[in-house]
Amino acid sequence: MKRRQLRGFDLKQIIGFSGLIGVDEAGRGALAGPVVAAAVLVNPEFLKSRWALTHARRVNDSKQLTPAERDALWFEFETLLAQRQIHAHYGVASVEEIEQLNILGATKLAMRRALEAIYPPSAFQQQREADLFAVAAEPVAGRLPEAISCRILIDGLPLRSFPYPHDGIVEGDARSLCIAMASIIAKVTRDRLMCELDVQFPGYGFAQHKGYGTDEHREALLKLGRCVQHRELFLRKLLAQRIDPDQMDFLVTEEMSEQEPAAGGS
Repeated sequence: MKRRQLRGFDLKQIIGFSGLIGVDEAGRGALAGPVVAAAVLVNPEFLKSRWALTHARRVNDSKQLTPAERDALWFEFETLLAQRQIHAHYGVASVEEIEQLNILGATKLAMRRALEAIYPPSAFQQQREADLFAVAAEPVAGRLPEAISCRILIDGLPLRSFPYPHDGIVEGDARSLCIAMASIIAKVTRDRLMCELDVQFPGYGFAQHKGYGTDEHREALLKLGRCVQHRELFLRKLLAQRIDPDQMDFLVTEEMSEQEPAAGGS
């Protein structure tokens, strides 16, 4: 899908709503590091703005952009935030939370944290029918309305047991402008976190491969073993190749899930 159509897609999705929130993640398929999600809120005025008309075609799925292109757009998003043309936040789920909740649960947690920085789940609850005999309560300063007219689009299939009403958009980061913007924010945020981890845990090359299963990363793992930033469940099959049985004590047991996400991803 051509980049210029991302804005047109959102213009259609936002009909009947005052806002549109795009959500995407980065790091779901990595062997190490946290999973990061981002949420970007746009409104009809932004989608018709000068920036959207002239610059939206540069936005794309973050995996299809170079690091320099992502960084340039990141700085433009910061300007849009400062001008209140958009709202955007990110959420992080740690390696420990990935181990506790599995990668899907941790991804949903990161997405929820990103969304909660914009609106709480209660803001999307359906309003009850008005009670004609009830005394109207005084509005509380700063409190969001009981329900808002805002649609949430999440990249991929719809999520089960998620506290926000939403629509899943398969390949949404290549179809929707606000999802693509979220994918860039999530990717840049996670890349920067991985560069910080590279300083704390030298030798693995986190700054280069960002925790994904490249040949260099696999070689470093077989040489050094895992660090606390590696996802234990993801490494089970890889590290089972080690010859020294003394190096095997951190592997998971047979009773644990053998599902291993494919290397790579957003």
